[in-house]
Amino acid sequence: MTASVVSKQKSKLMSIRKGMLWLAVIGAFLIGIRHLLPGEAGSGGSFDAFCPFGAIESMWIYVTTRQTLLTTNLLNFAIMSGVLAVSFIGGRAFCGWMCPLGAVQEGLARLARRLGWEKCRVRSRQANVQFPMHLPDWADRWLRFAKYLILVCVLFASVFAVYPPLQAFCPARAVFSFKLSSGLLWSVLITFMVTSLAVERVWCKYLCPLGATLAIFNKLSPVRMHADFDTCNHCGRCDSECSMGIQDVPDNLSSAECIRCLECLEACAHEDALTLRVFKTYKVLRKYLN
Repeated sequence: MTASVVSKQKSKLMSIRKGMLWLAVIGAFLIGIRHLLPGEAGSGGSFDAFCPFGAIESMWIYVTTRQTLLTTNLLNFAIMSGVLAVSFIGGRAFCGWMCPLGAVQEGLARLARRLGWEKCRVRSRQANVQFPMHLPDWADRWLRFAKYLILVCVLFASVFAVYPPLQAFCPARAVFSFKLSSGLLWSVLITFMVTSLAVERVWCKYLCPLGATLAIFNKLSPVRMHADFDTCNHCGRCDSECSMGIQDVPDNLSSAECIRCLECLEACAHEDALTLRVFKTYKVLRKYLN
């Protein structure tokens, strides 16, 4: 396969991914607009009912009482089932291909670069970069655990909750629902926008409890990246292009932080050094369970 054919295939994959993210953003805004109209209660539930994480927030009360938290319903479980199906196949691909919040974060990071805060396409460590910036390694390393702590806190709070524990702080509601009914939601919106301009995919890296939930599937999914170390020369291009800030990408293709965005694949300058492959499920499971 020639280099030009490989390049076209990479570009096609990236175009599909970006198109899916655009559709996710448009869909989220349409849901928000719909809930501005009269008769919200009779039109399929509140905005919260479309959030896959609502299924996790309502899990305990549904198992114990067959009820859901207020503003959620069985639609949350149906959507979450779809997200889990994607995750069983492609790991955290939902975060990189389908999440509207992830798409907005990518757009804001791109805006920061186009405003002149980044001088080159490849975000190398030597580039003249101000924003989006990379946090110091020690801060980045510890902050990565925050999303898991948030997930644990949400699971604990959901046992006693009436409304979803994250409802008042949810950035999806702040960005897409068009109902900024409190100063807290305004604060969430402003914080989300500013931090997403300053640090690429800051929510995905440090705060998203849904991402924390899906991280385990990166170790189990059959669709994953593969590095050929006979071809790869560890040039660092993939490290520079990784929106999740994963270091030594070829050695960490199954990292829990990977969102399967394929930016590393597009950036790779060596044909077949990085490839997207489907591994046999039993081999994947045997590798991590033995």
